[in-house]
Amino acid sequence: MKYLILIYSDPVNWAHPIFARHPAYLDLPPREREEIERRAQELFAEITESGELVAGAALADPAATRTARAPGGVPAVTDGPYLEAKEHLAGYFVVECASRERAEEIAGRFPDARFGAVEVRLITDTAEGGA
Repeated sequence: MKYLILIYSDPVNWAHPIFARHPAYLDLPPREREEIERRAQELFAEITESGELVAGAALADPAATRTARAPGGVPAVTDGPYLEAKEHLAGYFVVECASRERAEEIAGRFPDARFGAVEVRLITDTAEGGA
């Protein structure tokens, strides 16, 4: 089954990797920061080698976001993200795992889970044969 792992962050310190810009991360001693980065590299190597990592991407600053709506069937595009929120979508990964528990375990090992929100969502195939 495929799962979407969504990483959220505060846009005040927007740059990737997101966790490395978080104030709580920056307050850590250098050795602890190095350990977090080492574990992140190990995680990416593990899920790459196992074939569980399908895709991933870092997203640009929310200030560069455009939102499209079509009220009454008339398209309109505006600046900014859809929601006014403190945390914004910073990036995503698609993983293919044997179980939801494995996807959750992977998500919990992302350094971002220590400093912000990491969401796990099951991907359902609704487009048979492509769109």
